[in-house]
Amino acid sequence: MRITQSMLSNNMLRNLSGSYSKMDTYMNQLSTGKKINRPSDDPVIAMKGINYRSQVTEVEQFQRNTNEVHNWMDNSDAALDKAVQGMQKLRELAVQASNDTYDQEERKNIMQEAEQLKEHLVDIGNTKVNGKYIFNGTNTDEAPFDVDGTPNYSVKPVYIEVANGTKLQANVNPEDVFSGDPASGDDLFVNIQGLIDDLGNNNQEGIEASIETIDANIDNIINARADLGNRMNRLELVENRLSEQKIIATETMANNEDVDYEEAITNLITQESVHRAALSAGSRIIQPSLLDFLR
Repeated sequence: MRITQSMLSNNMLRNLSGSYSKMDTYMNQLSTGKKINRPSDDPVIAMKGINYRSQVTEVEQFQRNTNEVHNWMDNSDAALDKAVQGMQKLRELAVQASNDTYDQEERKNIMQEAEQLKEHLVDIGNTKVNGKYIFNGTNTDEAPFDVDGTPNYSVKPVYIEVANGTKLQANVNPEDVFSGDPASGDDLFVNIQGLIDDLGNNNQEGIEASIETIDANIDNIINARADLGNRMNRLELVENRLSEQKIIATETMANNEDVDYEEAITNLITQESVHRAALSAGSRIIQPSLLDFLR
């Protein structure tokens, strides 16, 4: 095959264009820190990058979900702690009023304090966090108790997904806390009101009987808090696992997409040397033609 001057020139220009393209690729890698800038640069890396990024996004969403669960659990735990304190104070009043030396007037004074504690416990039952009643199951828009303590709560639990296929109950079942004495079937506020009535009526026997009922109420709250604590411990384990998953997914995504700066710089320097050599060789390939001598 006959090699002409135009063929040499065209090959030289095509090779120079390819050299410029490679240098542009290396410069883009160093500027962006990424191996590719568009899917067509490397479809395999691009497809893997989509999958890895989806994994990171999924883990981050689960971490946001765990924060929501923490919000429910932490506020529920704080409310239950105050509820136990309130019931223990009621028990102290009942023990105090059951003393034979107390007369009707003194028991009425204790009754007034008991009424205030009942209102305080109703407020705890109607605890609202971020616009949600945390002791009303999934019916978070309505208060679970009326002002006098009449229950109107939902027992449908609130589940939040904290990992792929794993859901945790975020709320405390109000029935476990406010159901009162299982033997009597009355709820907690009915039992408290019974103590208040006995104090007002100077009913010493009723006051003495209420101590056992209050103990049962306190046990209910403590048991509910213990169950909540177990779920909080599990949530902590899930959070640790999510943190590890995010680190692994992020590192995998970075290894897939991020450029190796040392390698990219070496490639760019090498390509610059090759490009200069190509320019030098090209200047020798383009020899003077007959027209140059005829001028």
